[in-house]
Amino acid sequence: MRRGIAAGALVASIALTATACGGSDSSSNKSNGPVTLTWWDTSNATNESPTYQNLVKQFEAANKNIKVKYVDVPFDQAQNKFDTAAGSQGAPDVLRSEVGWTPAFAKKGYFLPLDGTTALADQAKFQPNLIKQAQFEGKTYGVPLVTDTLAFVYNKALFKKAGITDAPKTWDELKSDAAKIKGKTGVDGYWGSTQAYYAQCFLYGEGTDTVDPAAKKITVDSAPAKKGYAAWLSTFSGKGLHKADTTADAYAHIQDAFVNGKVAAIVQGPWEITNFYKGSAFKDKSNLGIATVPAGSTGKAGAPTGGHNLSVYAGSDKAHQEAALKFVQFMTSAKTQEAIALKNSTLPTRADAYTAQVKADPGIAGYQGVLSAAQPRPALPEYSSLWGPLDTELPKIAGGKESLDQGLSNAQLAIAKLVPDFSK
Repeated sequence: MRRGIAAGALVASIALTATACGGSDSSSNKSNGPVTLTWWDTSNATNESPTYQNLVKQFEAANKNIKVKYVDVPFDQAQNKFDTAAGSQGAPDVLRSEVGWTPAFAKKGYFLPLDGTTALADQAKFQPNLIKQAQFEGKTYGVPLVTDTLAFVYNKALFKKAGITDAPKTWDELKSDAAKIKGKTGVDGYWGSTQAYYAQCFLYGEGTDTVDPAAKKITVDSAPAKKGYAAWLSTFSGKGLHKADTTADAYAHIQDAFVNGKVAAIVQGPWEITNFYKGSAFKDKSNLGIATVPAGSTGKAGAPTGGHNLSVYAGSDKAHQEAALKFVQFMTSAKTQEAIALKNSTLPTRADAYTAQVKADPGIAGYQGVLSAAQPRPALPEYSSLWGPLDTELPKIAGGKESLDQGLSNAQLAIAKLVPDFSK
């Protein structure tokens, strides 16, 4: 029942107009029976997916004329799979889209603008910066479902044993604390990641980024960026600082060490809250410390804003779009977001979902407290792809296989191919 994206452009416009006027035309469904939506969910299949599947059942029970075909798509495959499907046929009616995908898919015309539709009826309830991240060239292409950012997470008991009462405010303080923790407890004080997303905190701490979209300039090899990456590199050597893990399983190694008390601190996102609590170090949830990531030489701290929106495929036919808009509204309501937070320990995107019960989870409360340092990504279609070259070069730099200057120079050349109209 769905058409290709090119044929769907006119249909998308008609559906948007009908919904914006408040006159949902459901009569077209009567002769055809229930509408069956396809939803690609990109959440964690083990920890999060069961909650969403249960919510789908609740939605179907309340909307007898709509069925939802739930498909769990691995996150690391979803972007390419949707890009391929939307460019031809067979794309899902609704996608749980990482916020960084919005500009690229909106530019290609794959997402339906949601301004004025039932899906965004509660727009004023959402955090403004999260709505901004769902926009491209003045239009809104997604409704924020969950949000996240990186934080400095630490083992309070190990810090206390080392005589440290507060989380470090700067990277230099972190290195000093790590040495104290190693000396007093025997475990490393900090284990950093070689992934570009995590290294982004060091760029923000120097007031820079990989690119400057306004100036259309590549800045990954600039003096401030080099200073940030030099600070990042320094966290892999020294007393109490775990050496860089450049293996394919590095993420799992870091996470396992932290949750089991084998390292005192890491930088991590709230998607791991439920896994923190499964570890031996955090059976007492109050032992989990959550603080803003340390600041750079500018005195300011920053971490990338992540999260996921629900977006509607612009190539679906009118009946499917109307049903999809209703589904998105249900899934992003305050009641549903509260349920998701309580089950999955993820962060809601609207203020009225932070109920007393939700904030009773120390993990959620802790991450909510660091959201003010979250820095929105620029609305640049290519932005998310810019981390790819850095994910290639940073492990080489951290592993001592190439110098910082050479690695960033290589990254600059690779990024130039992704944004060819940007100057170096």
